[in-house]
Amino acid sequence: MRKVCLLSGGPGVGKTTIVRQALGNLRGKAGGFYTEEIRVGGVRQGFRIVTLEGESAILAHIDIKSPHRVSKYGVDVESLDRVGVSALRQAIQECYLVVIDEIGKMELFSPAFRESVLEAINSGKRVLGTIMLSPHPWADEIKRHPSVTLIPLTMANRSQVLKQVVEWVKSDTMSRGQVEQDSA
Repeated sequence: MRKVCLLSGGPGVGKTTIVRQALGNLRGKAGGFYTEEIRVGGVRQGFRIVTLEGESAILAHIDIKSPHRVSKYGVDVESLDRVGVSALRQAIQECYLVVIDEIGKMELFSPAFRESVLEAINSGKRVLGTIMLSPHPWADEIKRHPSVTLIPLTMANRSQVLKQVVEWVKSDTMSRGQVEQDSA
């Protein structure tokens, strides 16, 4: 597999879950962020970005008034830049593995985010991320980048993909002695 591994699949198929599970044994060797839903009473209200260091910010919400919108969600580009882009830049400088979850419509409103994604891909470091399934000119260019291995994720292949991604993460970090076994 190449230096950059991006998972693509429909909503709810488990892309973020696989990324988080694949990072299970890494401590301080990976940096970046993942996206999680904000739900109230079982109803999705928005999305939050969470860095691997634990900082979080609201990325998009039904109550955010913004010129940048995806469906019913207003997108807070400033929060993405302040928390998400900062985490990516720090990971590129300090970590063996850069995590980007996700490269999607909401995140692509930010020029700084796009720049950071390209910087991560071209850094020579391992990048594990998720990318939108639907066509988008900029995202499609990333999918075709020569450093990228694009892995389609479905409910049927989730277990196999998890195993593949975990092995990919371990193969690079173990060769450098960077994987620490969970003591729990």
